Amino acid sequence: QVQLVESGGGLVQAGGSLRLSCAASGTIYGTNNMGWYRQGPGEQRELVADITGGGSTRYADSVKGRFTISRDNAKNTVYLQMNSLKPEDTAVYYCNADLVAWGPGLRRHNVWGQGTQVTVSS
Repeated sequence: QVQLVESGGGLVQAGGSLRLSCAASGTIYGTNNMGWYRQGPGEQRELVADITGGGSTRYADSVKGRFTISRDNAKNTVYLQMNSLKPEDTAVYYCNADLVAWGPGLRRHNVWGQGTQVTVSS
């Protein structure tokens, strides 16, 4: 069974930093796009940043220059370094991955993590 496990959320003051991690587990053959989304109270889930298997990145305008997405392909892990956090960054952050796994044969999966809360106080 393929799953994503997130860590690194928490409570931080405005201007502070947090680093989120998301590790894919299971009989994984390879990962393609990996990304981070967030959903604030009463809001729709939105893309924060994503990264291709080759390392190309894109960011939401609201986080450009403050957040950095990276990945470790050997560990099937994606990271989100969040600096200069603002109260409006408060949300549940979800990891998403497009990957290929064994069982039986090779199958493509699109998987979501369980979410991790990020709260930024003013």
